[in-house]
Amino acid sequence: MAEIGSFALLLALALSAYSFLAGIVALIFQNRASSQLVGVTAGGPGVTPSVGESSLATMLRQGSERIGETARRAGIATFAAVLLASVVLVICAFRNDFSIAYILHHSNRDLPGPYKFAVLWSGQEGSLLFWSLLLAAYGFVLRLRYKTDPRLFAYASVVLSGVQIFFLLLLNFAAHPFAIVTGTIPADGNGLNPLLQYPEMVIHPPMLYLGYVGFTVPFAFALGALIMKYPGEKWIHITRRWTMVTWAFLTCGVFLGAHWAYSVLGWGGYWGWDPVENASLMPWLTGTAFLHSVMMQEKRGMLKMWNMWLVFATFWLAILGTFLTRSGIISSVHAFAQSSIGDWFAWFLAITLIVFLFFFFKNKSHLRSEHKLESLVSRESSFLFNNLLFVLLCFTVLWGTWFPKISELVQGNKVTVGAPFYNRVAIPVALLLLILTAVGPLLAWRKTSLESLKRNFMWPTVGAVVVAVFLMITPQSWGSPFGLKPWQDISYFYSLMAIALSVLVTLTVASEFYRGGRVISKHTGQGMFASMVQLTHRNTRRYGGYIVHFGVVMVIIGFAGAAFNQDKEMEMGYGDKMTIGPYTLICRSYTDDDAPNYASEWAVLDVYKGGKQIDTMTPVRRFYKASQQTSTMPDIRSSLNEDLYLVFEGLNQDNGHPILKAHLNALVMWIWMGVWIMLGGTILALIPNAPAPVRVPAPARLERTQAAPVVTGD
Repeated sequence: MAEIGSFALLLALALSAYSFLAGIVALIFQNRASSQLVGVTAGGPGVTPSVGESSLATMLRQGSERIGETARRAGIATFAAVLLASVVLVICAFRNDFSIAYILHHSNRDLPGPYKFAVLWSGQEGSLLFWSLLLAAYGFVLRLRYKTDPRLFAYASVVLSGVQIFFLLLLNFAAHPFAIVTGTIPADGNGLNPLLQYPEMVIHPPMLYLGYVGFTVPFAFALGALIMKYPGEKWIHITRRWTMVTWAFLTCGVFLGAHWAYSVLGWGGYWGWDPVENASLMPWLTGTAFLHSVMMQEKRGMLKMWNMWLVFATFWLAILGTFLTRSGIISSVHAFAQSSIGDWFAWFLAITLIVFLFFFFKNKSHLRSEHKLESLVSRESSFLFNNLLFVLLCFTVLWGTWFPKISELVQGNKVTVGAPFYNRVAIPVALLLLILTAVGPLLAWRKTSLESLKRNFMWPTVGAVVVAVFLMITPQSWGSPFGLKPWQDISYFYSLMAIALSVLVTLTVASEFYRGGRVISKHTGQGMFASMVQLTHRNTRRYGGYIVHFGVVMVIIGFAGAAFNQDKEMEMGYGDKMTIGPYTLICRSYTDDDAPNYASEWAVLDVYKGGKQIDTMTPVRRFYKASQQTSTMPDIRSSLNEDLYLVFEGLNQDNGHPILKAHLNALVMWIWMGVWIMLGGTILALIPNAPAPVRVPAPARLERTQAAPVVTGD
């Protein structure tokens, strides 16, 4: 089986190289044919082209079409070859073929079936194969849809093939997934990393990779449009949909990773500003900025250079994140082991930057804006400030991620950058973004009158101020420990501001739906809810975006709850009690068990609230036999207000009593609900608008009424 997989990867490399080179040749022929036609018609309508010039242009055009078609089919065949290699690797995992080094290091006989399938992306070589598979799949879809705009798609196909060649070179020569074990083949494998043996890990990496890899497609279209000086904004319309789909995948991947960290790592949190977490956040930030600023290019022909750079930065940061996780340059629980492929990624990052810079400076005159910013009180200005804040936050994350390495190279000692550094920038920026999210929908293009802004903004502002005042004067009502006032601790002040601004955004979004629904209801006579549904169907992109904003609001409220978290740790024997918040935990027993894949021990605790038992919780600690590693499995009791989070940290070696840690985390459920709403809004925004109802003029209706026969009953 290993030979089949190796052959499939070599074949994929050959096909991808042919698609790249033949695609370039086809584009050269096509451009020369176009120049021949321009030369023929340059003499004016009275000049008859020579036979030689006409036949040369025809020959070049036909040659371009034939070679371009073979390049397109070679790109499609690349997907089949990479898919074959991936299927072979999965089959080898299920067959426990430990003669393959990758299977030996990442699987074992007692590993459950879903995790054997996840072996495909659980290690260095397999994840690169999975990346290549997804890239080939995106290319497959792109090449099937080439008739949308054959020339632009041909350029994009060449760019995709160039990126595909890099990953296939890695797989064939630097990180071969079908390398054979030398010497005696062990009877069993080393097993999958215990941290990855969690159901969510079967779907989290695919979602994250679909986002990472997917941003190659908008980059391919953007670079193709830049090279060919594509006229108009059609490439933006094509890119926008690809970007929205990719952004949704990356959003899902980022938050699945946060949920995995919350449910498995046992530290009680979901985001620790870990370098690998940051690597996934950076392209998400620039991708989000692009989705906002692209509307300025569509509506007003502005920010063309800026959008080109945002698309490139998003792709480049996705590759940079892959470099961070695979080069060994940083230490992280999420990162792969140190390897030599970091040099490959460094060269690839340099080459892509040089190529982009070359064509950008060569053709940047084509990217001049058609209009200028006319007023600070306009939708254009809100999008511009929105973009600047996203880029500022991205730069902060990038600097904080790389600063330890930079300090080590410059000063010889590594300076650690912790969560306080990121929070000092991220929290104020997030609050400013909330303000823009609230104000943006109320602003008109070009210029908005202050009277109109005041009229539309007044009631949402009043509602937000009322909520802020209520939370400020009654700290006990919102869970402030010890009754602290917001001005006595900055974290509580930030949380109050986040909740108040979230109310402002919610009321603004609601007012947009209400005003539009009221207009439709007035003209049609139907109910308000039906009118708002019809309004949403007429402009799915706009109102889907509002729903995404509402999802973001819920996520921000969930983040704000972190200021009210509590935790406690203690050793608990039989009958011992621990009190945290309104809950009392009583240790009923602790026991152990043995399974083929792991041995486990857990504590059984009864949970009381208000003197009444409401639950029994069982945090677990596992010892995985194949890898000889230990992992915790927290038990989490979730509600809309708070999560009770219990961790079995181990046994006291002197008396055998379990050591338990309890966290009371506020509003975490709001984060996960908000993500679902964000994804739902994105899906809605991708749905085409419903056609507007055809209105029949009153005279026509009158004529039909007069012409209709009168039917009478007996």
